Amino acid sequence: MRFGTKVIHAGINADEATGAVMTPIYQTSTYQQEAPGVNKGYEYARSSNPTRKALESNLAALENGKHAFVFGSGMAATDTIFRMLEPGDEVVSTKDLYGGSYRLFSQVYEPMKVKFKYVSMAKMADIEAAISPKTKMLWLETPTNPTLQIIDIAAACRIAKKYKLLVAVDNTFASPYLQNPLDLGADLIMHSATKYLAGHSDVVMGALICNEERLAEKLGFTQKSVGAIPGPQDCFLALRGIKTLHLRMQRHCENGAAVANFLRAHPKVKLVNWPGFTDHPHHQIAKEQMKDFGGMCSFSLKGNDKADAFKLMSSFSLFTLAESLGGVESLVCHPASMTHASMSEAERLEAGIPDSLIRLSVGVEDVNDLLEDLEHALKKI
Repeated sequence: MRFGTKVIHAGINADEATGAVMTPIYQTSTYQQEAPGVNKGYEYARSSNPTRKALESNLAALENGKHAFVFGSGMAATDTIFRMLEPGDEVVSTKDLYGGSYRLFSQVYEPMKVKFKYVSMAKMADIEAAISPKTKMLWLETPTNPTLQIIDIAAACRIAKKYKLLVAVDNTFASPYLQNPLDLGADLIMHSATKYLAGHSDVVMGALICNEERLAEKLGFTQKSVGAIPGPQDCFLALRGIKTLHLRMQRHCENGAAVANFLRAHPKVKLVNWPGFTDHPHHQIAKEQMKDFGGMCSFSLKGNDKADAFKLMSSFSLFTLAESLGGVESLVCHPASMTHASMSEAERLEAGIPDSLIRLSVGVEDVNDLLEDLEHALKKI
């Protein structure tokens, strides 16, 4: 089954009771049992729910995985991964990563004696040099947020296999339409399903996908025990959004390319981060492991002036100043004060996130309207 068919049909069956084509919203907390311990596959909604199960089956298929688990947010999904670690364990992570992930690592898990080493993962030698006998996991995010760096997933996985490390990949920016880390050797995929998967800025949700049975058992046990699950309404909305993922992602990519090239040619723009440029330092890797280059880009204005950046972000008509990404509408974000505010200024600068950096999530509107909005805003500075 090809991807455009998977998003609509994988894991989805007509409702047995009514024949409903769309998966119903099973808004129930518990299920009738025929006798103690005898049921129809469902006991209590924290453990499982038919709407949620359909979504999890669909997500597993999209990532070419065997098991999927959904959570109340992307951070709840990420937290579930790190609950497998013990005090004294070490994680090697990319230096440029989502601020919420960094906050979880530095303010929740480091006080619990889990150590994190942040390195630029552009060079595999830097990853290998950071590995110690205490290292248990590589945490990859590619493309990175917000500087759009690309990590060679297959190469990183070869290193991990050498040292018997778990590899987890945050695949949020790419979505399974563009990139499938399990196929490249990763053990585990995390998605903030809030973003491209659900795609309509009306759901907060996270997801994990894997192949290995023992890993799935651990994740499923934590999901059930901790209970950071989404409700059936959100699962229904995510399933509905996924049905157009391939169509939306194609337009996100087309519009993202047009916006990135427009900005790069503009005399007031200093730098544009977008892996589709042939002179991007990791363009060839992106071309090999991704189907296209996505709808995300970031840029800085000439002079690196924070005041001009703020004025620009307040001058848009179509680009909405807001956190998040991956919805059908175009969003503009100031990483230093929004998504990455939990990092110190020194840490942000080390990760390549100056106060002047602007991040765009390019939506699926008519691209000419988006370019006109950018031109109008740039004239204001």
